[in-house]
Amino acid sequence: MKAIVTVMLKDGVLDPQGKAIGHALHTLGFPQVGDVRAGKIIELELDETDRAKAKAAAEEMAKKLLANTVIESFRVELTG
Repeated sequence: MKAIVTVMLKDGVLDPQGKAIGHALHTLGFPQVGDVRAGKIIELELDETDRAKAKAAAEEMAKKLLANTVIESFRVELTG
């Protein structure tokens, strides 16, 4: 089973990468772009058939390593 963990900076946390992307898009002729936030996606292949256990394991991994929960939030989606 695959778990997809999406990690984003929490609202209110300065996102210099997002600001740079937004500026570059405006420079490239995309003035309709508003606020941009950048994050990361981590795909995990889990050797688990129970969806609840797989989601709990991925959430625990995110809390312990994949996300800095002080400044980042995360969500876990399962596929397969």
